[in-house]
Amino acid sequence: MRQVDTLIIGGGIAGLSAAARLARHGETVVLEAESQPGYHASGRSVTFCHFGLGDGLVKALTAVSRETFAAPVSEGETPVAHRHPALHIARADQAAEVDALEKVHRALSPDYHRLSGKEAAKIVPLRTGGEAATAFALLDPNGFKLDPHAMLQRHIAALREAGGTLVTDARATAIRRDGGRWVVDTMDESYATTRLINAAGAWADQVAAMAGVAPIGIEPRRRTVISFDGPGDTDVSAWPFTKTIGEGFYFLPEGTGRLLASPQDETVSEPCDASPEEIDIATIAWRIEEATTMTVPRIAHRWAGLRSFAPDERPVVGYDPDAPGFFWLAGQGGFGLQTSPALSLAAEALAMELEWPENLKRGGIGMQDLEPKRLRERRSA
Repeated sequence: MRQVDTLIIGGGIAGLSAAARLARHGETVVLEAESQPGYHASGRSVTFCHFGLGDGLVKALTAVSRETFAAPVSEGETPVAHRHPALHIARADQAAEVDALEKVHRALSPDYHRLSGKEAAKIVPLRTGGEAATAFALLDPNGFKLDPHAMLQRHIAALREAGGTLVTDARATAIRRDGGRWVVDTMDESYATTRLINAAGAWADQVAAMAGVAPIGIEPRRRTVISFDGPGDTDVSAWPFTKTIGEGFYFLPEGTGRLLASPQDETVSEPCDASPEEIDIATIAWRIEEATTMTVPRIAHRWAGLRSFAPDERPVVGYDPDAPGFFWLAGQGGFGLQTSPALSLAAEALAMELEWPENLKRGGIGMQDLEPKRLRERRSA
């Protein structure tokens, strides 16, 4: 049996970003059930850092994380983020929603521009007449296109540099409490630790149940993405990430001539190797053609991934109040990559009982906003 200081179950962005920090405090091992990290969610994400997701807490975490994405890259280091504009579009009946999002940008990204539908249509081919048309828009020049693979690899490198280990094909088969330690069995080896971090994404509640810890209600939801050719010979590489306010769709460039798009579906799913449904593929093609002047004659590629949400749709970071040494790092929804710098900082502080980081304080983010005891209290109320 191998004794380690910190054992993390889950090799997605949550587990690996935390591991890169925690490895500096002691021997850290990450167990990933699949053959590669980020297989079910992080590696399938169309990742863009913007302020159109989540509640005020998520937006504050995004603002703190954006400082990391905007920082200069060291010589020889692969960039994980590239500055790229974000365009949020809305119908005529969504004026109140536009005003609310504008208030967020005024506080967190003041270089934004409010546009009319016709002004937005000069940037991307949007329809400006009809029920599905664009009437209002917000353009934020300071969005960031993120590279999930580069982010995961950077954290793996930092983990290994600090003496930590990522073990793939290492599914937990049993978890038990042995005195003051947690013992986790895999097919090849057993690990003992006083600090067990549950970063298992869609499987977080299953891991908790295996350990005899009460679940917190993590709900996996499927998200579908397609890729298709842009209009004619148009170079779309400079087009902004374009997203409807509320339900609808988003699209963004993939190279010079192709676009990625999603219907922003959130279909409740069992933890699984998600695959796209035909209805969702048809929905995104129809929505693109209704709201823009583009057609989607042929879909080049399609896939789906899982996003996992807590009952209040906020991330869960902290020790379980009823299970000593059992640490939740879950519920990062569709914003896990764009908030990972802030959440890994929070995870380090809470796991190691360090002083709460100043940049989280400045962002108005408190540990009570993240800790799992809020969900236990909610259930007992």
